[in-house]
Amino acid sequence: MPIITVKIAKGRSVTQKRELVKAITEVIVKTLDVKKEWVSVLIDEFDRENWATGGKLHLDKFGKGFGKKKTINK
Repeated sequence: MPIITVKIAKGRSVTQKRELVKAITEVIVKTLDVKKEWVSVLIDEFDRENWATGGKLHLDKFGKGFGKKKTINK
């Protein structure tokens, strides 16, 4: 029974998380030859103020909206 943990910054939509767990599940089923009912995916979400790289909080290093696709208004 595979258990996959994904660690991401907070801010993704429920739709994005649904797509993510579906894609991960499909890959695990194909790769490990298991039933999809056996695959568990856990999503750990972190605030950017609780995540640091290189001695700097991501909130300070990258800003609040980092990691999200920018939309262009036409």
